[in-house]
Amino acid sequence: MAGTNLSGDALELDPVIAVLARNWWAIAIRGVLGILFGLVALFLPGVTMLSLVLVFAAYAFVDGVFAIISAVNAAGQHERWGLLALEGIVDIVVAGIAIFWPAITVVAFVLLLAAWAVVTGGLMLWAAFRLDVDSGRWWFVLGGVVSLAYGVLLIVAPIIGALVLTWWLGAYALIFGVALLVLAFRLRARMPHGAASQARP
Repeated sequence: MAGTNLSGDALELDPVIAVLARNWWAIAIRGVLGILFGLVALFLPGVTMLSLVLVFAAYAFVDGVFAIISAVNAAGQHERWGLLALEGIVDIVVAGIAIFWPAITVVAFVLLLAAWAVVTGGLMLWAAFRLDVDSGRWWFVLGGVVSLAYGVLLIVAPIIGALVLTWWLGAYALIFGVALLVLAFRLRARMPHGAASQARP
């Protein structure tokens, strides 16, 4: 039990806690970045959505290029290359759409999420009526109804749905960042005297 607290003696006994404490500044930086991202997502949701679309576009483009390279290599070795080439072309086209028409990309993502919510809600309602009351039928019904309602809301108003999703992401990042920052300074406070200043890079 002595190794589970963050006292100076425990730092010598628990190597994992010792490593975390010596690198408290790195955890603090992660916390600050999380808080900054959360604030941007909450107060500038349009910028956040655009950034996420551009990151996705960059990923899709790079993935497409590598798929085409793989197709060329496969063709050189007389192996099947058609599907790899098609995948690469589709990835690059999707990346282009995301860059030049980001709003379409956001709406498409929200509609995909809406379809998932509707299907999930329907399956939960179907499963609910195969259970008896003691097995938690009404919790399944509640979950199914909420999921269906959420899916319908996203279909009716996809832009509002994207905005709400961005706010949720921002709230998560803000809470996560604050938690990391508190953890970092608690670790720093529990380090042996004089070791905190030596632990900074």
